[in-house]
Amino acid sequence: MSATPLRRWRTVALTTATVLVALTAPTLTAAPALATTTAYDTTYYKNAVGKSGTSLKSALHTIISSQSKLSYAQLWDALKVTDQDPNNSNNVVLLYSGISRSKSLNGGNVGDWNREHVWAISHGNLTTSTGPGTDLHHIRPEDVQVNSTRSNKDFDEGGSTFTNSGGSRTDSDSFEPRDAVKGDVARMILYMAVRYEGGDGFADLEPDEKVNNGSTPYIGKLSVLKRWNDEDPPDAFEERRNQVVYDSYQHNRNPFVDHPEWVDAIW
Repeated sequence: MSATPLRRWRTVALTTATVLVALTAPTLTAAPALATTTAYDTTYYKNAVGKSGTSLKSALHTIISSQSKLSYAQLWDALKVTDQDPNNSNNVVLLYSGISRSKSLNGGNVGDWNREHVWAISHGNLTTSTGPGTDLHHIRPEDVQVNSTRSNKDFDEGGSTFTNSGGSRTDSDSFEPRDAVKGDVARMILYMAVRYEGGDGFADLEPDEKVNNGSTPYIGKLSVLKRWNDEDPPDAFEERRNQVVYDSYQHNRNPFVDHPEWVDAIW
């Protein structure tokens, strides 16, 4: 496995007007993600760098659509590698709970971990056939009961904690992940929206500003996901995971892990 590519952060200059606004009004949202450079900008991302809006989204779709695909059964072994606990190689880290659990406890019983679709499979009828429903970039290990609690709810803020929540919250129509993975969730959802545009026999997935999206190919709320992307930038675990998926499994990358600022450049 290759080492995680060097990430360099660039300071984004503020205009005089922006500075004046900051001095006269309270900050209501998180600062946008800082621009980054990676070792892949002159190779993998060369046709995307410098673009924005629909041009950037289209370029990234073309780039990341070139991938190897896994079956639903193959995800079990892949997750034991991509989500391995850095402090205990016998365990995986559960996404919403933050719990470290034995790799051997994968299954469907109470106390097991299973395959959580961060983009819920009912949103666009993804199914578990090879395709978006088996895309490793948005499938993570999670406690069986926590997975059931999340169900197919859209993402928003609010609600109450629950058993093994790790700080995640839920209410009748939405789910709020724990703070440490809010950005991870946002970047997974937005990866799916770029990767699956409806041209390969699957639904055209898009974020929107609603909850209760049901079986439509949408997940909300976009404004909340954008804020989470800014507030919780990629950490070493997320960057390593992106690299492992690229090197060992799908051979495509989540561009928003490498360039979180591209979220605001597109949406």
